[in-house]
Amino acid sequence: MASVVVPAHDEAGGLSENLTALLDGIPYGAVDVVVVCNGCTDDTAAMARTVPGVRVLEIAEASKARAVEVGNLAAHTFPRLHLDADVRLTGTDLLRLIDALDEDGVLAVAPERRVPLASSSWPVRAYYRVWQALPSVRSGLFGRGAFCLTAEGQARVAAAGNGLLNDDLVASELFTPDERRVVADATVVVRPPRTVKDLVRRRIRVATGNAQADDHGARNGSTSLSDLLALGLRQPSIGLRVPVFLTVTLVARMLSRRAVRTGDYTTWLRDESSRA
Repeated sequence: MASVVVPAHDEAGGLSENLTALLDGIPYGAVDVVVVCNGCTDDTAAMARTVPGVRVLEIAEASKARAVEVGNLAAHTFPRLHLDADVRLTGTDLLRLIDALDEDGVLAVAPERRVPLASSSWPVRAYYRVWQALPSVRSGLFGRGAFCLTAEGQARVAAAGNGLLNDDLVASELFTPDERRVVADATVVVRPPRTVKDLVRRRIRVATGNAQADDHGARNGSTSLSDLLALGLRQPSIGLRVPVFLTVTLVARMLSRRAVRTGDYTTWLRDESSRA
């Protein structure tokens, strides 16, 4: 019915639970799940193998881009879900994504995101309150940890080239609004960082990946200050949090400059607080 490619680096803590949720309610063998453990130093591979119906591949290089490439070579069924190891998507939601690709002309879909912020500090909550209200964030396929492609959609992504840090952003930008959908009745749970320090680490990675995408002509634009001001005027409760959003964004961009200057698009900064 479909294939799933899951790159996983040191995700032993929650991977088996996420895979179990993904396959819940789906007949055994109906979905080909390929987990590519890359450069793992923990029991990620062993935990993935505890879930029936999951194929586990291991590579020495700690590289998400390389893991996705290996997973795509091993998977042969479409539609194809690209799923981050640290997000939770249920089997029911996977089926809803697959159904959405039956619509004529739709090549790429993604679920609505749910970001549980109860355990995050107030600046993190303020940042996400603004971020999630941005039109591009609401309509784009990125920042969800999950997107699903038809065979034609996968071919388009492959033709654009592999190895870009923000692969979900690139996948989103490759499709017109008529060719992509955010499926309203499918939901993925994306765990946010708990601390400002970890939020900044995550946003440094995003800022670096955005710069790389710009260099490859794979991004159509970014949110401007006028966009934020307009959003704040329309929604005053959002406007009160815009200074926090701007501060985090500017700090992350400043700290990403060294990586951009040296062409370091392989270092993967991740927050550990969301995995605690």
